[in-house]
Amino acid sequence: MKVAHEEIVDIKIHDTQMRENLKSAMHTLQKNRLRVIDEKFNDWQGLRFKAKQAKNSALSSLYDRLLEFEKNASKNGIKVHWANSDINACEIIYNLMIEKKISKILKGKSMASEEIGLNHYLEAKGVKAIETDLGELILQLNNETPVHIVVPAIHKNRYEVGKIFKEKLGANLENEPEKLNAIARKHLRSEFEGLKMGLSGVNFAMSKEGAFWLIENEGNGRMCTTACDIHVALCGIEKVMESFEDAATMVSLLTPSATGQFIPTYNNIISSPRKEGELDGPKEVHIILFDHNRSKMLNDKDYYEALRCIRCGACMNFCPVYDKIGGHTYQSVYPGPIGEVISPNLFGMKENGDILSFCSLCGRCSEVCPVKIPLADLIRKLRAAKIGQGSFGDINPNKTEAIAFKAFEKIATSPKIWNLTISNLHKFNWLLQKGKKSLPLIKKWSVYRNLPQVKYDIYEELEKIQGVSCE
Repeated sequence: MKVAHEEIVDIKIHDTQMRENLKSAMHTLQKNRLRVIDEKFNDWQGLRFKAKQAKNSALSSLYDRLLEFEKNASKNGIKVHWANSDINACEIIYNLMIEKKISKILKGKSMASEEIGLNHYLEAKGVKAIETDLGELILQLNNETPVHIVVPAIHKNRYEVGKIFKEKLGANLENEPEKLNAIARKHLRSEFEGLKMGLSGVNFAMSKEGAFWLIENEGNGRMCTTACDIHVALCGIEKVMESFEDAATMVSLLTPSATGQFIPTYNNIISSPRKEGELDGPKEVHIILFDHNRSKMLNDKDYYEALRCIRCGACMNFCPVYDKIGGHTYQSVYPGPIGEVISPNLFGMKENGDILSFCSLCGRCSEVCPVKIPLADLIRKLRAAKIGQGSFGDINPNKTEAIAFKAFEKIATSPKIWNLTISNLHKFNWLLQKGKKSLPLIKKWSVYRNLPQVKYDIYEELEKIQGVSCE
């Protein structure tokens, strides 16, 4: 159940430990990114443009790319499944588990599985989904959701992780990273023994090759794709590129943008199940291509550009709002600026429209996005759609907001009305102060902020702030 956004913001903004953890982590990621771009790339901007063009090309021919991928992947021995919705995707995985008589699945890191709610779905069906990514494991043990799309437990420091391992795994209380990793490794090795089914996400799929590419910094993900008898991969349809060369361009941008590394620790290109004579690898490889409102986004001239996203998390790493309130405040699978754009599109404006207020419109996200998604512009468009301006499918706009903004528009675009309003605001100060706990809109503001005193010399105050005459 979602908490009112005003309440959760108030809680998180006063969580000093979380804010300190995020501040330290975000600044490190920012410095790492800037350093690797400066030291390792001759034409970073040119690479961004090339990636944008390659992604746009794939999206504009997506129908053909998907059919080509299915044809070539099937030829390679990969079994291709299609899912229209999140529930369809979950059902396919569950039915595979039932068919193969499997009661446990081990997962590499996958935001796609978070998006479709796989863990909860399988738990309700009486089967297990166990996280193997270190960050995801920490959160699963602590019954939390990811706070970041790349580093899911970035809000936890090593002392907090040590306490979680002690309480949930019965381990000795440790705080050194090497010892914490050893605890996780020992715990997961017992889970990997006799593994029947592993699950992964997909970073990029290549239609010409009929293969898909996974990148990671932990070997556990590779264990999920090679040590099992059956490998299942979850892939949003927008991840399908035309060729290996196009995918390579994306990978060369992804890791520097995400963690400040020049290349990822592990690159895995899955082109087929285990072939005759090979000693390892899964006997079966399945890939689920799921839509979940992506086709709807693709057909919308205002929002299709968000489908270029390569899930690097750079937009949230540089967001001045995200590092103050953290990812959980968004109460959505995808937090940060990219979450503000794709969450209303994937899950609906009614459920996710409130997160559009978590933006200062500073434009940092647009500036750092490696594939040049104009995130700030898209957030502005979604804000307009939220109050019924513009087109957003079958949205039911918030009527109160629409009326309020319409009134403000009328005042702000008429010099006479604006001057009259500003010069007389002080006369209503007593009413605002007295009724701040009951007046619409004002009462929400006053719960979490000090309501300013409206003074007669407001023009004088504006002149001090702006340095210009208000006459």
